[in-house]
Amino acid sequence: MNDTNVQVHSLFTEFDISLFKTGKHYHLYQKMGSHLMTLDGVEGCYFAVYAPNADKLSVVGDFNQWNGEKYMLYARWDGSGIWEGFIPGVTHGMVYKYKIIPRNYGRIRMKADPYAFKAERPPLSGSIVWDINYDWNDKEWMQERIIKNGHNQPHSVYEMHFGSWKRTAEENRSLTYEEMSVELVNYLTEMGYTHVEFLPLAEHPYEPSWGYQVTGYFAATSRFGDPGGLMFLIDSLHQAGIGVIMDWVPAHFPSDDFALATFDGSCVFEHPDKRKGYHPDWNTLIFNFGRPEIKSFLISNAFFWLERYHIDGLRVDAVSSIAYLDYSRNEGEWEPNQYGGRENLDAIVFLQEFNTAVYGSFPGIQTIAEESTSYPMVSRPVFQGGLGFGMKWMMGWMHDTIDYFKREFVYRKFHQNDITFSIVYAFSENFMLALSHDEVVHGKASMIGKMSGDEWQKFANLRAFYAYMFSHPGTKLLFMGNDMAPYTEWNFKGQLEWNLLEFPSHKGLNNTVKDLNKLYKNEKALYHFNFSPEGFEWIDAGDRNNSILIYQRKSDIKNDVIMVICNLNITPHVDYKIGVYAKQTWSLIFNSDDKSYWGSGYEIADNVSTKKEVWNGRNHMLEINIPPLSVIMYKLISSVEDKPKKVTVKPKKIVSKK
Repeated sequence: MNDTNVQVHSLFTEFDISLFKTGKHYHLYQKMGSHLMTLDGVEGCYFAVYAPNADKLSVVGDFNQWNGEKYMLYARWDGSGIWEGFIPGVTHGMVYKYKIIPRNYGRIRMKADPYAFKAERPPLSGSIVWDINYDWNDKEWMQERIIKNGHNQPHSVYEMHFGSWKRTAEENRSLTYEEMSVELVNYLTEMGYTHVEFLPLAEHPYEPSWGYQVTGYFAATSRFGDPGGLMFLIDSLHQAGIGVIMDWVPAHFPSDDFALATFDGSCVFEHPDKRKGYHPDWNTLIFNFGRPEIKSFLISNAFFWLERYHIDGLRVDAVSSIAYLDYSRNEGEWEPNQYGGRENLDAIVFLQEFNTAVYGSFPGIQTIAEESTSYPMVSRPVFQGGLGFGMKWMMGWMHDTIDYFKREFVYRKFHQNDITFSIVYAFSENFMLALSHDEVVHGKASMIGKMSGDEWQKFANLRAFYAYMFSHPGTKLLFMGNDMAPYTEWNFKGQLEWNLLEFPSHKGLNNTVKDLNKLYKNEKALYHFNFSPEGFEWIDAGDRNNSILIYQRKSDIKNDVIMVICNLNITPHVDYKIGVYAKQTWSLIFNSDDKSYWGSGYEIADNVSTKKEVWNGRNHMLEINIPPLSVIMYKLISSVEDKPKKVTVKPKKIVSKK
């Protein structure tokens, strides 16, 4: 019997259904979920949800006192598994869920809408009917994004957890989206970051997960305001010339009863085989990447954030756990693929299709893989057999470099390879150098806490670390607080220790990062060849006894060269000799030992010129004072190559024989 409270209506065409069933519908959020509309002059809301194992399905909420007996949706005739219908009188802001009676499975489910644009603030879990239209004012940024966000441009990313960045003094609460549009924009602008990366802002019930256990993939978390507030923040960032990256979590989802798990009494979203569908580390469920409808769901979600929120990049979490069947599993807990390998072939196809789809539809965006193994060709094009990501976190560099700077100075000469090895593989992927949130929690110590030596040496170490990082090939990422050097680990329940900037040591470190950002953005040689060996040349990597590294960074402009000299020990050097190929003059552009950074102020020359003397196989030589525990950078001002020696060949005297 027809339900008089629900009218038959559909937003789906046959073509929509075909795309959905083949995993190629990338705009499902326009059809699924709740959509305010007027039908035959009556205002109300259209609902659609995928529940192929449901026997009956109704919408319950504020508008019917949570009684779904007379608010049954209609199952589509085509066997697609989609339930839909129009309910008059449902308006913006009303709370609802789906009441699902499974086929042959007994227990009634009360589920939040997987496609809802807004959710109640946790611990409440209802979905909210919401109009997410917004008038954007970032036209200039969006038009220029394909250039500003390109691989040959600077990417200095400020990674942040929204809720613990800053809290209000009066109410001790996190800032709202609107409040952040002033405070965060001002800070990022002052510090010179090019991008901000938000830890997941999709709705999640469990705060200690930091957002990585998502229950509302299409809903911006209500903890900080409504969707329009987040759009306003992104709009403000774009108008300030700052790109926005969001952490995206397609690897797994929590088993909360109100969300995606056993959605209609069956495994709709998760893989039914526990060996593929359960993540033992996080006690979460894994998407069924081989199911076309789920590929449509996930890729549509990526499209949603890129299209409706103007997101400039997606950092994809836990790619290794997606790609490998044996990830964090013991022998016997996983099953090889059809070829006997450990790769999850369905998941790999999904990642390739995701990257192909988003890059094909949104020119100028970037996808970034958090991939912690040596899976090949993560950031290489799909047509070459790669996964198709734009960038990959350089985890090896991060571990080796942190381990090096932890070491006491006397032992560093035995570990020179920890620093130099990264260049061996630096151009095998499009790497992002990341010092992320994962490195300052769970007993790992803060960045300043990792450094060796006394207080002055710790800060000198960290300044040198960051200068080395900003001059190393690849794009950059620092987690919030890393640019202020707190001694305590990050605490998601609190806020950053902003009072640290009142102390000369911490303020000096903060100024160091500020100037490194400025230098990085202004000097093409430091970013143009982010991922290409043409932009890097070793001058001297072998002085392990002094823990000194010398290399050059170059752009595509002739003689646009920066010399980077890293002294990673406590001994300064007078008239240290460096071999070069031509008669040159260099000008100092950065010194991590400068007094404004709380350095020693060791005296070094602002300008240096070569001597005609062979050194390290080169015809000219520089003599430079090098401060202790420092990185200094000189920019090439002039260069005159040696003229080739003119060789005169005397003609042989010809004697005539008669």
